[in-house]
Amino acid sequence: MDPSALTRRARALRAAVRNRRADAAALPRRRAERARVPGLATGAEPAPGGGVIRFARSALQLRVTTTGAVFCGWDGAEPEPSYALARAPETDARVELEPDAAGGGWRVVSERVTVAVSRRGAVEVRTPAGVVLRREQPPRWWESPAGAPEDEVREEVRRWVQRAHVGPDARFFGLGGRAAGPSLPDGRYRLWNSDPGGAFAPGDDPLSLTMPVLFVISDAGCHLLFHDNSWDGSVELHRGAEGAGSGHDRPGRVEMRMAGGPLRYWVMAGTPARVLQSWTALTGAPAVPPAWALGYQHARRDFGGAEGVRRVVRGYRERGLPLAAVHLDIDHYDGHRVFTADPHRFPDLPRLARELAADGVRMVSVVDPGVKAEPGYPVYDAGVAADAFVRDARGRPVRGVVWPGDAVFPDFTDPRARKWWGGLYAERLQQGFTGFWHDMNEPASFTAFGEKTLPRSARHALEGRGGDHREAHNVYALQMARAAYGALTGLQPDRRPFLFSRSGWAGLQRYGGTWSGDAATGWPGLSASLALVIGLGLCGVPYSGPDIGGFSGRPDPELYLRWLQLGSYLPLFRTHCAPGAGRREPWEFGPEVLEHAGAALRERERLRPYLATLARLAERSGAPFVRPLWWYDPADRALRETEDAFLLGDALLVAPVLAAGARRRAVRLPLGHWYDTATGRALTGPGTVELEAPLARVPVLARAGAVLPVAGADGGTELEVWAPPPGVTGGGVVVRDDGDGWEAPRLERYVTRWAGGTTVRREDGAEPDLPVRVRGE
Repeated sequence: MDPSALTRRARALRAAVRNRRADAAALPRRRAERARVPGLATGAEPAPGGGVIRFARSALQLRVTTTGAVFCGWDGAEPEPSYALARAPETDARVELEPDAAGGGWRVVSERVTVAVSRRGAVEVRTPAGVVLRREQPPRWWESPAGAPEDEVREEVRRWVQRAHVGPDARFFGLGGRAAGPSLPDGRYRLWNSDPGGAFAPGDDPLSLTMPVLFVISDAGCHLLFHDNSWDGSVELHRGAEGAGSGHDRPGRVEMRMAGGPLRYWVMAGTPARVLQSWTALTGAPAVPPAWALGYQHARRDFGGAEGVRRVVRGYRERGLPLAAVHLDIDHYDGHRVFTADPHRFPDLPRLARELAADGVRMVSVVDPGVKAEPGYPVYDAGVAADAFVRDARGRPVRGVVWPGDAVFPDFTDPRARKWWGGLYAERLQQGFTGFWHDMNEPASFTAFGEKTLPRSARHALEGRGGDHREAHNVYALQMARAAYGALTGLQPDRRPFLFSRSGWAGLQRYGGTWSGDAATGWPGLSASLALVIGLGLCGVPYSGPDIGGFSGRPDPELYLRWLQLGSYLPLFRTHCAPGAGRREPWEFGPEVLEHAGAALRERERLRPYLATLARLAERSGAPFVRPLWWYDPADRALRETEDAFLLGDALLVAPVLAAGARRRAVRLPLGHWYDTATGRALTGPGTVELEAPLARVPVLARAGAVLPVAGADGGTELEVWAPPPGVTGGGVVVRDDGDGWEAPRLERYVTRWAGGTTVRREDGAEPDLPVRVRGE
């Protein structure tokens, strides 16, 4: 066996033993517990924006925000402090706790949702018309019994469970990045960010980015529920069943279990667009990537040095293929030490960056949080001096094992550590990098057994409150992104940062996006890639995408091409793979694949103005680039069951090929008129149609009447207009944003009509000042 592999195994074994010993010594032992429920209500205290309902053994605070979201906090839980919220939400002072005549308890009523509470603590979420969306049982806590020793009570962590029923037809989405779905099947989903260990496929759970954000749709309506609690937990989902005329429906069930932390949550309801708008108002607007980051990007684990990078970029240029960026993984570091460069393989990174920039190609650097524990290594020495690393219960820096060997980890829940870490990105900018991808930040640490992360007893600052890794683990990557984004806006104030992260939590969109992580190479991995992007979008993270071709293996030419074709319509369009998993350059798969891959890359370039518009609309409204087919018609049950196609904005419907050998596929159409963009064939929904899907392309449909900005033959922006049917008005929004800075973009609305031919006007009646190309007439 390779001696280095033996060394890694030995280190992983030592790390696992250290973790187990640290937790055994520092974490309180599980003792006798008793269950507690709220009991009967004893009174209510109305206040502007909501009020407090007091029970015999608990209290529930209700608060309504000006955006229509409702906060529910048990046992004195308040909305803040919170890592998820962008700012303190503004309370709607017009709302006040009032008696609920229907249930005999109390309620608060917002413009979009009503929350009613019974005298025993059951909570109902209703539409403004009174239709029940969710019915919760009184929560249950487990705590030390009366008469327990004082130190036991002081160190107590209260577990809790909350059970709820939803409609029998309800479907579940979200919970962060899940390989199953996008409609989540029955099962238990863990809320603990986890390194999948090299490859994942549908059914593997949890993955790197989990969130307690559940998006539920049913005939009754849509609602989003966010439990603002970063502790380890699980969500158990069970779909209901309708009685087929008997009247005896079985409701859907949701069970939330948390190992500790507050029982507090937010609920918002309405159309899918309104729900995401409320979510964005609560947790922050998505960061807008620079224009170049909407192009095609190439990554691999080992380019073989600077000459290898030049060779790959030259290959794209010589074949006339678009390329926006190359990503350098940990092999470009000196001994895998973060914020360094290998002096032999990459002797002059600034020069390399200048050469690539001359061809319009940027460089993106991987950044891992693990810092090699090596005295004399400047980053380690500076971190020790700044007291920036996570410590154990005895005050010693916690050691894990990652690629450089024994490593320590910054405590990103400490503002001082975030400031120190953010300053290190100046070195990356000086080396010529213009973007960053955060990896291994669950945080991951190699262990021979147990969980591959830091010990749960590791101590964290938590903004001065103090706590341990049980609470800090899930927000670790979120705060790493916060540190980087905040520093980059100061280090390069004239540029929007480009940042995406393997792990994260609710609110990650404020700092950037994410990617799927290590999807297994294979057709199931391809399907999982799409499921993750749709699910993350419904959790408020619009910018994401997979490792095209999968991370772990060598795709055959057909699988590679179909993955590339899917990726060309996703926000983050990037190839990547592990060492030994072959190459991902299009010309490596033969001349036929090269021809069709080139067409997909050029179509992506043509659509970049449209994607820039979607990025700005996501910033304004929270609406994701990639939307499920039911986005505009969640009452259509057939659309709710369709998982193999998606909407790209409101203008395009993309139906990727997800099975080997397929040259035709069925496509479920939402209500309205559509055109096959390849043939011009007119189609009408709702309904299902069979479309050609040759190896050269995947089916893409355009909504009749749509207006979308595209790149013309001269490289300038033009309007592509799809003819509306007679008597129907169409239109679209165009945001002109070609730069990478902070300048306010120009937003224009267009209206299309049929009057013996297609007419296009701006919303104010003026003629477009962009070239117009009408299709579908």
